[in-house]
Amino acid sequence: MTKKVLIGNVEVGGGTSVKIQSMNNTDTRDAKATLEQIARLKDAGCDITRVAVPDMEAAEALKEISKDSPIPVVADIHFDYRLAIEAAKNGASKIRINPGNIGGPENIKAVVDVCKDRGIPIRVGVNSGSISREILSKYGEVNADAMTESALGAVKLLEDADFDNIVISIKSSSPKLTIDTYQVLSKACDYPLHVGVTEAGTVKEGVIKSAVGIGALLAMGIGDTIRVSLTGDPVEEVYAAKSILKALDLRDGGITFISCPTCGRTQVPLIELAGQIEERVSRLPYNLKVAVMGCVVNGPGEARGCDIGLAGGKDEFLLFEKGEPVRKIPAENAVEEFVKEVIRIGEAKN
Repeated sequence: MTKKVLIGNVEVGGGTSVKIQSMNNTDTRDAKATLEQIARLKDAGCDITRVAVPDMEAAEALKEISKDSPIPVVADIHFDYRLAIEAAKNGASKIRINPGNIGGPENIKAVVDVCKDRGIPIRVGVNSGSISREILSKYGEVNADAMTESALGAVKLLEDADFDNIVISIKSSSPKLTIDTYQVLSKACDYPLHVGVTEAGTVKEGVIKSAVGIGALLAMGIGDTIRVSLTGDPVEEVYAAKSILKALDLRDGGITFISCPTCGRTQVPLIELAGQIEERVSRLPYNLKVAVMGCVVNGPGEARGCDIGLAGGKDEFLLFEKGEPVRKIPAENAVEEFVKEVIRIGEAKN
């Protein structure tokens, strides 16, 4: 089990639940826009968010952002240790740096001192593109051992400054390399691990890569906090992360949507209707399992574990609850009727 770290009021590691992170893509200097996006992330289910701090103006904006944010805010720093110090002073709940690129021991100690005084953890962030020439020369390629040595070398810089309030991330754009690396790293230390596949791509491709990389690691019990990195609205990252956690029974809450792939028995426009229903119910706040199945032959039985479902017949659907038939609904009314029933069941359970 990893050690426990407190990021603002959110516990990470130590056997606590896996936390969802995202990263704002607003200009941090625009505190209003950043806070509006953070509110959307929080509503979607995000536990922790990260903002870029490229200059002192952004570090200054953290005063307002950190004060008014409904979730802990992590400051993402590259190269300039002074930005890390100002971010910590201005309320950041965690600092993300690569200790190897912010200068010598004096700079590292300056950052450590301000974080230690305020109880702020530091996330050591290393990825496959930031490995030193020396380590690359030693291993001849970017592999799990090279990445782990790079991460632990960065951690040692903090430990040498008498600091161990640390979270580690060590990402690659390759799900396979990400999996291999975290397996090695998890055996080499007990710090909490922030897991993700970096630069995963757009929503379509990125969700697949992230589900493979993050999902495999979580299934092994590796990972204390996760981020799905997507080119798009960061709110989509949160929804994807929630889906990964729910698929592994690591998080309750929200709709779990199930639908069949259709076959020759299907006599209703299931693909179209399933898409419409998923869009309508997927973000409802109820902890329900919902199914849309293609036929009455297997549908209710295969989805018996669901709270509520539809099974297609000839131009109509059978509404069922816990696998038991309730009534028939004409196909043309199926979406509206079913959404009403989902809300009814959800309200009754709340």
